[in-house]
Amino acid sequence: MKYSRLTKEQFEELHQEFINFLATQSITADEWTDIKANKPEVAEQELDVFSDLIWEGVLSKVDYLEHISPQQMHLFHCTEKHMRLIALKIKNTEIDITTTEGYHWFRENLMSDDIEFFTAKKEYSDDKGADKFKLIQEGANITKGQLYQYFENLVGK
Repeated sequence: MKYSRLTKEQFEELHQEFINFLATQSITADEWTDIKANKPEVAEQELDVFSDLIWEGVLSKVDYLEHISPQQMHLFHCTEKHMRLIALKIKNTEIDITTTEGYHWFRENLMSDDIEFFTAKKEYSDDKGADKFKLIQEGANITKGQLYQYFENLVGK
């Protein structure tokens, strides 16, 4: 398995897609019931293959990722050849930008000396999907990139 198995909730959401996946392998509903009961290791393999297929599809469409922690914000733009990063660090450890009050402070003090901006560019490894997946596992969320674009215009290219 290349990524991670989908959760029970994700499988439930993708129920029809999973049925279609089994159908492409000529596995009927009755056969699937039999496989789950009598060959659990084969069922596990099918779940893993399906999970990887879903992750591949999702990761191939990811353009922006955000990871926000109490004193840091990491905004990623995933281009075709590399990732661009805009990172913001809050020097004041009393501020927690994951709270409403902390985020309000952050917006009000954006250009103060209490906030440091960094930018970076990183080439992908041999596996672009795995690079994105690692960030997601570390807590990044897939976004439409509004925050990244806002700060890109603010800090310049």
